[in-house]
Amino acid sequence: MKRRKVMTVLVAAIIGMGIITVHAAEKKTEVKKQTTCPVMGGKINKAQYADVNGKRIYVCCPGCIGKIKAAPDKYIKQLEAKGITLDKAEMKKMKPAAKKADSHSGHQH
Repeated sequence: MKRRKVMTVLVAAIIGMGIITVHAAEKKTEVKKQTTCPVMGGKINKAQYADVNGKRIYVCCPGCIGKIKAAPDKYIKQLEAKGITLDKAEMKKMKPAAKKADSHSGHQH
């Protein structure tokens, strides 16, 4: 009888730990979006942002962009310390290179 109680307690403890682990894993995947400007503390304007170190930091006004670009690591660390998941910076689309004019076009040798 004592052995059965010990086994029941052990099984309950193992199941309980599994539930806690699953809950913790779910909490880690929770995404907290940026809602405030890290420079001025105001509400962000999604049309205003700085793409730095592969991450996009939204700001409240164009004046804050320069401050972000001057010290990007400071602001990235500040936001991530608050649990904010920053959006990835979009890759700039490269325009096809213009064809160079042939240095010999338009005249003959």
